Amino acid sequence: QVQLVESGGGLVQAGGSLRLSCAASGRTFSRYFMGWFRQAPGKEREFVAGISRSGVSTYYGDSVKGRFTISRDNAKNTVYLQMNSLKPEDTAVYYCGAGSGGTYYSVPNSYDYWGQGTQVTVSS
Repeated sequence: QVQLVESGGGLVQAGGSLRLSCAASGRTFSRYFMGWFRQAPGKEREFVAGISRSGVSTYYGDSVKGRFTISRDNAKNTVYLQMNSLKPEDTAVYYCGAGSGGTYYSVPNSYDYWGQGTQVTVSS
């Protein structure tokens, strides 16, 4: 069992930056690939970024490439999402997920555990 807790969301002006954190419980964090998704009201959950178990490989959704960076610290059981050049369309609840099986990073069903989400609001 893995529990995930996101933090770092908030209100920011367009062009600003935020860093989200997702802290995981347990001692098996490095066994999981991790991902960030977001969901805006009335929209489906959207893949934002994914990272391999070792942290060597990273993947991004088209809408955030070049602006967001995913990273992880296995010693701290934490995955991060650095978000720069934020736009109003980035406004959503951001969720982190942990997966142990097939590494289909962009598919929500690949993930076994989810956090409760953190709200990010970007004002224009």
